Amino acid sequence: MSIPRWLTLLLIVLLTLPAATATAQQDTSAEALLEQLADASPRETESVIKTIATSGHERARDWLDAYGNNRLSRVEDTGQIVIVLNNRGRDWEVADAVTGENLGEMSRRGLDRIAVNNAIRRQLEGVMAMMDLYDSNLDVREAAALDLLGKVDDAIVDDVTARIDEEPNADIRNRLEQAVAIYQVEEQGSVAAVDVLAGSLHPRARAALNSAVASEDPALRAPAEKALGSIEQKLKMNKAAETLYFGLSLGSVLVLAAIGLAITFGVMGVINMAHGELIMLGAYTTWGMQQLLPGQPGLALILSIPAGFLVAALAGIAIERSVIQFLKGRPLETLLATFGISLILQQLVRTVISPQNRTVVSPEWMSGSLVINDALSLTLNRLYVLAFALVVFAALMLIMRRTRLGLEVRAVTQNRAMARSMGIKATRVDIMTFALGSGVAGLAGVALSQLTNVGPNLGQNYIIDSFMVVVFGGVGNLWGTLVAGLSLGTINQLLEPWAGAVLAKIIVLVFIILFIQKRPKGLFPQKGRAAEA
Repeated sequence: MSIPRWLTLLLIVLLTLPAATATAQQDTSAEALLEQLADASPRETESVIKTIATSGHERARDWLDAYGNNRLSRVEDTGQIVIVLNNRGRDWEVADAVTGENLGEMSRRGLDRIAVNNAIRRQLEGVMAMMDLYDSNLDVREAAALDLLGKVDDAIVDDVTARIDEEPNADIRNRLEQAVAIYQVEEQGSVAAVDVLAGSLHPRARAALNSAVASEDPALRAPAEKALGSIEQKLKMNKAAETLYFGLSLGSVLVLAAIGLAITFGVMGVINMAHGELIMLGAYTTWGMQQLLPGQPGLALILSIPAGFLVAALAGIAIERSVIQFLKGRPLETLLATFGISLILQQLVRTVISPQNRTVVSPEWMSGSLVINDALSLTLNRLYVLAFALVVFAALMLIMRRTRLGLEVRAVTQNRAMARSMGIKATRVDIMTFALGSGVAGLAGVALSQLTNVGPNLGQNYIIDSFMVVVFGGVGNLWGTLVAGLSLGTINQLLEPWAGAVLAKIIVLVFIILFIQKRPKGLFPQKGRAAEA
């Protein structure tokens, strides 16, 4: 009795079904996906990449990232797929692509790199950004949406469009809408998409609108020109805000550098040419604290504030007791003596530490920028320096208005002879005033260490500007120093773009000379009988 042919075929199908199912499951395993990626032809690569991206494997993004960065290789002897962690030298450090386990070093000759070209890299950028759009972390999704601007193509435009309605965050949805609109303007000439880009300040959106302006279609060109005009106005406003911010940050540095000089100059009438070197000592104190606390820049910076004040204050007391007290009433001799002290301090630093500049590491919370929009970002280090200058100014105002030392300083400033007749020890006031002014100079050095390199000539860059601030604002007047410092910093920042750094300083100097001719006592002159005499 023969078995019917159809029954034979049915038995064959039933017997091979488990094996076929197992094969299908194996084809979606990590090893199989990596083998497909390694063996795929250029035409098949796009499909394999999509399969990996949608596979749900937890290491799928690591594979695609390593592939795009040319770090995915196959071990020639075993055929194992590995990720190259370090490709320096003859032996490369590798990790298993499936498990992520570090396999140590292998000879680079035993590794066969899986080739990737620029077209595939562009595809990978979009695919990985799409993967990140579904991440639970808001920052990851926001970065992915930003990265998609100008990278949306035919392969992912439908996926990005579908994701817009699913995204709960309004800012990210706006980014995705702009990404799709850039594609629609550049590839489809969509007029409706121009309206979406009209308020965007991102460079990639402006590039898309520029391409639309160059279009031969007047229906597309006219709204694109209008949108670009609106964007240019916004860019000018943001540029003005950025210039103002940099001017205020520069002005805050001038305030810190000059406010201590204003106190000593107003009380003692001393032209201290070594004031810049006291600033330098504060900056070197910050660098020294970082050497004592390696790997802890934040703690070192915080401790540098009192340390920089004390170091500069003690140096100021030494200068006052050793030199200045013997030259009172002789401004020319005082100027020459303090200039000599400044040279001595510079050479001392060169000999003891080094003539080369030193770098002070900014803590992580002072690094980066505060992003306002695509055209305006505020660097955090300058923002902190501006806030620090205002805090120091407020503390000095509190000292001068609410303490006995402040009362005595104001009395000596207005009329030294009368203050002495009232029992105020002018010599003690001079010492404390010089220490206070020098300590504030040290704080200026701490702040400057976060903006520039620390070197022996650091203070020389600010001493002339400090004197200009003091004279312009009014000798001995703290409010005048604040207004003058912020004003001169902003004016200098406004002039630099078209006049250059040197000519801008010359223009500011000429302006101050002409202003002093009109108001010899500055913006905020001292009041009182002695001041008016």
